[in-house]
Amino acid sequence: MQLGRRCLLLAAAAGTATVTAGAPAVAGPGARGPVVIGHRGAAGWRPEHTAASYIHAVETGADWIEPDLVPTKDHELVVRHENEISQTTDVALRPEFAGRRTTKTVDGRQVTGWFTEDFTLAELRTLRAVERLPAVRNRNTVFDGRARILTFQEVVDLARRLSKAHRRTVAVFPETKHPTYFRSIGLPLEPRLASAIRRNRLGPRECVVQSFEPTSLSRIAAERLGVPLWQALGTTGGPYDLVSAGDPTTYRDMMSPAGLARIAAYADWIGPDKSSVAGTSLVADAHAAGLRIGPYTFRAENQFLPARFRRGSGPADFGDALAEYALYYDMGVDAVVTDFPDLAVSARRG
Repeated sequence: MQLGRRCLLLAAAAGTATVTAGAPAVAGPGARGPVVIGHRGAAGWRPEHTAASYIHAVETGADWIEPDLVPTKDHELVVRHENEISQTTDVALRPEFAGRRTTKTVDGRQVTGWFTEDFTLAELRTLRAVERLPAVRNRNTVFDGRARILTFQEVVDLARRLSKAHRRTVAVFPETKHPTYFRSIGLPLEPRLASAIRRNRLGPRECVVQSFEPTSLSRIAAERLGVPLWQALGTTGGPYDLVSAGDPTTYRDMMSPAGLARIAAYADWIGPDKSSVAGTSLVADAHAAGLRIGPYTFRAENQFLPARFRRGSGPADFGDALAEYALYYDMGVDAVVTDFPDLAVSARRG
């Protein structure tokens, strides 16, 4: 079944109208320029998905903050980049949890480690966050062991406190991680996320929901929440929900003009890898389809920059990140997803 028909049928079966690009903007691009989204907070300066990371992002100008959502054993939504947590917490050093180490197949790939769905929230709260990329971001390891894992509710509460303190709306930008996998093990993400959005009365200026899986977005649309939806796009293959259902649609197909028109039937934004934008017509094509576009992930270290923007000799050395932002701003992107929101804001000022 083709992508557009599949998603529209899901929405129709749920008895909902899809959210369209004409929905009220959430802190959208305006006089200040593109939206600056703090990727897992300010992950370039603090261990990702920690309160310190989110606070630093907002203090340095981020408009939105991004929590990746995964469930606990007792079906609470917590924020981690992946459900496997050995790279982002000190779980491997905890002898009481040594027996939880296991191997699972997640989205068709074997992964070995410790998984959030095997821990209760109370157990996860005993762990402490660590820097995920210590070889590149050694400076961040000074914060290792200081922060605990947050729930999505705590991120919402934090965003509202920061909004009040800084006298501007700070939006949350949750991503449903591996939703097909979690649905298969009885821990679906969408009902819990929808409940949190309703409970907190999050409107279109305070929340945008993203996913790489279009069926996850269709399930959110079916909840009639009134918040914009963001279709994230990978660089190879296709969304796992479609792959697992035998749908041959690839991310490349989704980025074609016809694919973008189908996405516009259920989403407001697309979020491609930045490499899919440079040297292509994707920005213009997205706008022609009525979609906004926010590429990911902008970082300052040479390891993550195109060769022409690298400076110095080491992969962890900072390159000319400001020039890279300027390039994409000139292309007309509506947002950037970045580990360094302070640099994105500086570049936005010109």
